[in-house]
Amino acid sequence: MADGVQQGSGSPASDFALALLQEFARAGVTDVVVSPGSRSQALALAAVALERAGGITVHVRLDERTAGFVALGLAVETGRPALVVTTSGTAVANLHPAVLEAHHSGVPMIVVSADRPAELRGIGSNQTTVQPGIFAQAVSFVREVEAPTQHGVDDSTRDTIRSTVRETVAAASGHTGQPGPVQLDVAFREPLSATLTDVEGVPEDEIDLGFATRRVHTGLGAVELTPDDEPATVVIAGHDAGEDAERVAWELGAPLLAEVSSGARFGRNLAVTYRELLRDPEFGGRVRRAVVLGHPTLSREVPALLQRDDVEVVTVRGAGADAYDPSRASRLVSDVTVTGRTRPEHRAWVGRWVAASRAALGDGDAGPDLDAKRSEDRAERNRFLRDEVALRRRPVDRAMLADAVWGVTWPHDRLVLGASQIIRVADGRVPGKKIRVHANRGLAGIDGTVSTALGIAAALEQTQAAGGTTRVLLGDLTFLHDLGAFVTGTEERTSRVQIVVGNDSGGAIFRGLEVAETTPAADMRRMMTTPQHVDVEQVVRGLGWEYRRAATWGDLEQVLTDPAERVVIEVPLAD
Repeated sequence: MADGVQQGSGSPASDFALALLQEFARAGVTDVVVSPGSRSQALALAAVALERAGGITVHVRLDERTAGFVALGLAVETGRPALVVTTSGTAVANLHPAVLEAHHSGVPMIVVSADRPAELRGIGSNQTTVQPGIFAQAVSFVREVEAPTQHGVDDSTRDTIRSTVRETVAAASGHTGQPGPVQLDVAFREPLSATLTDVEGVPEDEIDLGFATRRVHTGLGAVELTPDDEPATVVIAGHDAGEDAERVAWELGAPLLAEVSSGARFGRNLAVTYRELLRDPEFGGRVRRAVVLGHPTLSREVPALLQRDDVEVVTVRGAGADAYDPSRASRLVSDVTVTGRTRPEHRAWVGRWVAASRAALGDGDAGPDLDAKRSEDRAERNRFLRDEVALRRRPVDRAMLADAVWGVTWPHDRLVLGASQIIRVADGRVPGKKIRVHANRGLAGIDGTVSTALGIAAALEQTQAAGGTTRVLLGDLTFLHDLGAFVTGTEERTSRVQIVVGNDSGGAIFRGLEVAETTPAADMRRMMTTPQHVDVEQVVRGLGWEYRRAATWGDLEQVLTDPAERVVIEVPLAD
């Protein structure tokens, strides 16, 4: 460096882009998702140069819609925002679905949109639109950066870059408000890039991961609760509630009604069949206080309970843009601490819920009688063999599929559930297990499910030496909606991922809604359930992934332990 100016590359765009990415790395943002484009080339080429030098990891995706959801998945797993870099024009708009999901679920994300300089706006210039603010209220922070003109980066410019980056990361990660997506719109003039040499990496001791880590800044106070005099409290754990919900339920002596993607579906107070029990006057009818954590989205019974006049509602404010408050009368707090001790009546209250839940689930299909297998009676042993063969040949329904995928998933794995009928089936039956489960429940749409999972898988492989499998369980329409996720460049790293597609040839979820009772069958079929006859095997193999088919329970058991790194498992559903 001479006279305070770092030697330039010959392109102000490249010099600025490199300095910008170095400061993002120092601020704790270490993943960059890039889609190819001309106006963003300085950022893309600086990113790969910095990756080689050390400090960031680059993920290249061919389309921006996929890239946005990959960035979402990276942030879900790491707890820190990823950068998603786009070129100008419609490319930026393609991020909108992922930005909306991040906004409503409180997932940090940083959009760095490359732009034309100001003098090209308003004159019909090619690929030019108004990009700052394109996401409207879905981003909490927008900063427009003028096109750099200086070769090299002097100390003053670097200070400005550092300040801008810190402000951007702070806004995304929730230092002063809710965490979520933000936008940094950077204009570039030609020459749009030049060769970068002698690129300095960012040493690990300069990377502040803590600064970028998501926090929930509610501005609310905590509340102290005591176990009620006459037990009538339930703890409701919606999506992203976290393990704290299980603690609160235990300390209050309350049943835990935990959704499958809550992060709290474990423990002795768990009542799996909470939906049925909330409809029962002897259970739901006796509730007088509800403590809510996370974002409940999988039942109608929960909001119905919370809107009752005779139920006091205490809600721990989550990370999403909106507080969950269906009654508009909830007591919103930042945290719950429990004082006082439970009494035998509280354990009895919990015990009734847990016992009723277990009774409702029953033993399920226990399969062949193992006592018969060990019997000295040949007829008994033969009966066991017949039962075992019959079980292995049985067609797979949604309940069996949910049970099987849940059963093979362990703490070192990740499970991603699509917004298909299968997530509701799983929510109503799978037992407690302390595993990491994710679903895009901010807006509960089917968009970007596979892409999100691939982001989670990439982050999992970077942070976990032992390695695990990221499993995705979804329906056929959710699978088809995100086919672009399966297409990546040949130079990209791959992760161990199983995509399990429960194929019922259409949108079965609509069959359970009121529309099914009032709509002629032909209209219902064409306009809502939209049956399809895609040859999944040809599609999957054409996209370069492994394909497996599991038409029976025996097939399913076998393919779920398949060692293939990237595999799609199609399961034709019997129901």
